Amino acid sequence: MAEALALAGAQTVVTSRDRRRAEQSAEHLGGNAVGIAMDVRDHNAVRTGVEAVYARLGGLDVLVNNAGIGMRTVNPRFLTEPQPFWTVSPEGFRDVVETKLTGSFLVARAVVPRMLRTGGGRVVMISMNKSTMTRRGFVPYGPSGAGVEALACVMAADLAGSAVTVNILLPGGATATGMVPDEVPGEVRAGLLDPTIMGPPIVWLASPQAAHVHGERIVATEFEDWLAQSAR
Repeated sequence: MAEALALAGAQTVVTSRDRRRAEQSAEHLGGNAVGIAMDVRDHNAVRTGVEAVYARLGGLDVLVNNAGIGMRTVNPRFLTEPQPFWTVSPEGFRDVVETKLTGSFLVARAVVPRMLRTGGGRVVMISMNKSTMTRRGFVPYGPSGAGVEALACVMAADLAGSAVTVNILLPGGATATGMVPDEVPGEVRAGLLDPTIMGPPIVWLASPQAAHVHGERIVATEFEDWLAQSAR
């Protein structure tokens, strides 16, 4: 998504708990991309990171809430050897939930008031298929994703009638990212979506054409059909 936005001409900011990793990602994007250290689990780190973004760029038009942490942190073989919820450690559960759900809340909480004060903005919450939310062996990843989607719906309701829009975007299937275990069988890996599928919808959501789109749930694999129907 960051690559697609950068190619479309946006000045992008990427974050990581590791400052050097964020800076390396920004270097890979090229242009005016910026890497910022931010631990989304920590409200002080979020506040400091958001302040750094505004100081560096002078503003923020689009927030993409996509804190990256998956099942590998609690079960490295989650696709081939799913484990029941009672085997997940409390620490592992909290880390995923605090990163994906609490992190999305904390960053939106820090950014949206600024958007309201400066005349508007876009928030895009990255979700997952509902089947993934309830899939066997997917605690805590599934429930945290369900929480993100519910949070997005409440945020959209709270911001109805304002100049800040909130929408949900999801790939429409498992994507070939670092969250997928290395030992996944070839036939499974062959069926994974290319992450670039998220490019066109995120660029569109950041465009003038989406200025009044609010409270929508957009599936990237169905984006062209959704766009055609919404234009009718």
